Amino acid sequence: MQIDNKVFVVTGGGNGMGREVVLGLLARNARVAAVDLNEAGLAETAALAGAGDRLTTHALNVSDRKAVLALPAAVKKAHGQVDGVLNVAGIIQPFVKIAELDFDVIERVMNVNFWGVVNMSKAFLPELLARPQSALLNVSSMGGFLPVPGQAAYGASKAAVKLFTEALYAESQGTSLAVTVVFPGGVGTNITKNSGVDTSKMEAAMSGAKMPKTVTPADAGRQIIEGLEKGAYRVRIGGDAKFMDRFSRLAPRRATLLIADQMKALLG
Repeated sequence: MQIDNKVFVVTGGGNGMGREVVLGLLARNARVAAVDLNEAGLAETAALAGAGDRLTTHALNVSDRKAVLALPAAVKKAHGQVDGVLNVAGIIQPFVKIAELDFDVIERVMNVNFWGVVNMSKAFLPELLARPQSALLNVSSMGGFLPVPGQAAYGASKAAVKLFTEALYAESQGTSLAVTVVFPGGVGTNITKNSGVDTSKMEAAMSGAKMPKTVTPADAGRQIIEGLEKGAYRVRIGGDAKFMDRFSRLAPRRATLLIADQMKALLG
């Protein structure tokens, strides 16, 4: 879809990929409502953007359904309309096995990653379907293709986002709405810190190991926006995501065991 002079809502706009998406859309002359739980992060995004009233910031938790359901009215009051929603916000879990993972942690990950996407999608679908051209883009993960030991809840949440978004794509045929699902691989963000995850165990276990190449948040944001412009069905970011997509479909058991073997040192 055309981005110039359109209005987009972006979750996770206070840091990482979400911030880069906000800045990229503004650079293409869009108006943006940036959403994030971190008010200070949103203020930093606004300072970097210098976009005046073309950018509004909205500090809320996407898992807070009441707050999310009130958001469309706030965005329309500020910008007059809503042409697209990009759900980028997400968190990971501590790197532990399911047996060691507390129920409240599992629920928090599912609430933000899956229910946050559901809340935002449901809240804005009436607005999007009323526009002559609109877009809904949800960020899943390479972790939604196959299981990563130590990230079971995270992977489950992202797999849920994948199928939820693909169902929305199928249901939106014949309408004005373009639906896209994004699968980032390794991206150099601060997701561990923003998720409140202690990385000391991971850093000790991986000390001296050759780390895989990651995509920069700016490059990931650019690819997300390009997918939005094209109305792509799927966007895979990074060579690791593309490889795991193919491998998980061609040899799912082998792919699962390969990842399990790679995670042994981290999980003990």
